[in-house]
Amino acid sequence: MKKALVLGGTRFFGVHLVEALLEQGIDVTVATRGNTIPQFSENVGTIRCDRTKGNNFKKAFSNTEWDIVFDQICYKPDDALLAIDTFSGKTKKYVFTSTKSVYDHLDQKNACIEADFDPYTYNFAVGNSENLPYGEGKRQAEAVFFQKAPFEVSAARVPIVMGPDDYTGRLDFHIKKVMDGEEIFFPDVEAEMDYILSKEAGRFIAWAGVNGVIGPINGSSDGTVSMNEIISLIEKATGKKAVLAKKATKENHSPYGIPFSWIMSNERAKKEGFLFSDVHQWLPELIKQSADRHRTRV
Repeated sequence: MKKALVLGGTRFFGVHLVEALLEQGIDVTVATRGNTIPQFSENVGTIRCDRTKGNNFKKAFSNTEWDIVFDQICYKPDDALLAIDTFSGKTKKYVFTSTKSVYDHLDQKNACIEADFDPYTYNFAVGNSENLPYGEGKRQAEAVFFQKAPFEVSAARVPIVMGPDDYTGRLDFHIKKVMDGEEIFFPDVEAEMDYILSKEAGRFIAWAGVNGVIGPINGSSDGTVSMNEIISLIEKATGKKAVLAKKATKENHSPYGIPFSWIMSNERAKKEGFLFSDVHQWLPELIKQSADRHRTRV
């Protein structure tokens, strides 16, 4: 039986990652600071540690060995370097949950493929990365892993993750605004994006590790959705008309709002055998469920 360690698998799609590993008969241990108690079976082990305290983190894994380590909580190059120092000689495979935002520095309208961002040659700087923007932090973290790690690394690049367990409130922002008759601002309502369902994100990341994927790999549900389509689905689910703002404010700007379509290709993962759902199969029902929850709170 393979042994897997999941760093940060106590909420959202990290929970689905753990569940996907358990379904494959893998011995899973979750590392957590202890702020969130994981709701798993008694067969899941736990290790308490604090990644922000390097010595504490390294000590927690000093006498451990893992077939695969899954890292859900690496956001900057210093995090990646600490992981390398901690797990060198303790694992042969490392799966870093990365993001579509590694492509946010590119000015292109074609679907982003893995080669559009090359972490093997990208510059990074450790020691002063606390204030890096999210996308840049992830780019530099990938660069550290692929240039410095002695073990095999996979970077699972995922887009915005949706699901009934989404704690970010991004989809709920739109539903609440429509239900309350408040304005929403989109830079371009025709702009399209891709998404992935939380359960599918967990399955995809697990697949990348168990199936020996090496290098960066994109994972998103098939299909794209425009901001207009999201609004139409919300209007249908709520029975109310959205009010679109002409000027942006801090309060009305959509967290999904982008100036042009931003899409990521999932062709490599499909060619290697992963089967994605279609976003249009699950998004309408997800929006309906979210709208129903809001009605019960009013």
